[in-house]
Amino acid sequence: MTAQTGRSPAPVEDRSIAQLVQDLSDQMRRLVRDELRLATAELKAKGRRAGVGAGVTGAAGVLALLGGATLVAAAVLALALVLPGWAAALIIGGFLVLVGGIALLVGGSQLKAAIPPLPREAVEGMAKDMQVIREGSRRHGRA
Repeated sequence: MTAQTGRSPAPVEDRSIAQLVQDLSDQMRRLVRDELRLATAELKAKGRRAGVGAGVTGAAGVLALLGGATLVAAAVLALALVLPGWAAALIIGGFLVLVGGIALLVGGSQLKAAIPPLPREAVEGMAKDMQVIREGSRRHGRA
């Protein structure tokens, strides 16, 4: 007896159409269930990646804001000792924009890697499975 169906394995030629249809139904159910598990796992992975990208992007914005508020005051005052105040503010502001832009690029690349949130592997696997089923049914239909 097989563990899956509870029936003793018989050659395909000795089985009735009803038994073959039942086996096909069982196998299709198992296949769909497995593909859904794969899709779920893939969506969870993409969700985690999107979360990381969004977190890094948000952190970049907060860090740029806090860094700008603190360093602008301190650095501008320090540079104002040797340069005119406007030049000191321009140098420090340009540096903060550059650092914020780099952080934004890193976070954006993480978000792009998670989009679109489709389970591509599961969809491709299901398409391949359906193709194999079609080819198998054509071969058995001719015999």
